[in-house]
Amino acid sequence: MPAWPAQQGLFEAGDVTLQSGAILRRARLSWKAHGTLSSARDNVIVYPTSYGAQHQDLEWLIGPDGVLDPTRWFIVVPDMFGNGLSSSPSDTPDYPTLVTAHDNVTVQRRALASLFGIDRVACVYGWSMGALQAYHWAALFPDAVDRIVVNCGVARTSIHNQVFLRGLMATLEAAPEHVGNGRFSAEPRAAKKAFGRIYAGWALSQDFYREQRHLASGPVPNLGAPDLEIFLRTDWEDRFGARPAANLYAQLRTWDAADISANSLYNGDLEAALRAIRAKVLLMPGETDLYFRVADNAAELPLLRDAVLHPIPSIWGHRAGNPVPNPEDTAFVKDAVRTLLAR
Repeated sequence: MPAWPAQQGLFEAGDVTLQSGAILRRARLSWKAHGTLSSARDNVIVYPTSYGAQHQDLEWLIGPDGVLDPTRWFIVVPDMFGNGLSSSPSDTPDYPTLVTAHDNVTVQRRALASLFGIDRVACVYGWSMGALQAYHWAALFPDAVDRIVVNCGVARTSIHNQVFLRGLMATLEAAPEHVGNGRFSAEPRAAKKAFGRIYAGWALSQDFYREQRHLASGPVPNLGAPDLEIFLRTDWEDRFGARPAANLYAQLRTWDAADISANSLYNGDLEAALRAIRAKVLLMPGETDLYFRVADNAAELPLLRDAVLHPIPSIWGHRAGNPVPNPEDTAFVKDAVRTLLAR
């Protein structure tokens, strides 16, 4: 049991009108909070979930000696729509075609206000799709966010990243069980096996595999598999095999559409959206990340009022930003985040 207070629940958001105009009926937002909210409500960190992840998957970095300290901060982890804990296609028959990052953070803000009386946050920390949500928080609510950590993420999903995402969508769509619009008559086991193997080639870098870090016989730290086939099965096929395909598909659409300027505030003007951000920004891409390139964040940097670009010097690709088995990358992330939080 953790040595700090924790609580969790479901925020019943009612019928939510989405950006698309569609209705997410009886919307539910799952959440978990770590730590104690200060009397001034000025110690709040929002920690949105990433692709396919649920709040318990991301708790490894929360702790007094971790990246996020629950003895100092009140850390709220909202589960993204489509992850199986919040409203998702797996339990919502009329789940809309697209639920955007904008839709997610709008409901997250409502939940914080309703549950805890929070109207301002000290930081939004996000990795991967969590980073996309952190960027949305800062752009949509510029007067309510003091800092954001964009850990392996961008303000607008790049075309190259969309190529990857649409390949994954096509893999699921090709399954005999696919009945259209990201829904399935049964779980497409063969398609999800292919899905996991495709993912394995993108989430870790060429250098990572060249050094055989996927193998227990490779340099330390590594992912500990005895051979490549077992690695692909246990680290990738099993992980995505445990998630409903309809949820995986829905979150791919959310990721594909991520754009902080795609709303009535900015009308597609990405430069205006970036310039509107008042939060202190830590841009922390992985040097070898194949999804969110250092160059993407470098292009955003001059448009932000108060930002630092601090790439993670790692061969662990996208997983450098979520380095569960990697003490060196964890130490780098912890130092950078705690430096930002001290500002």
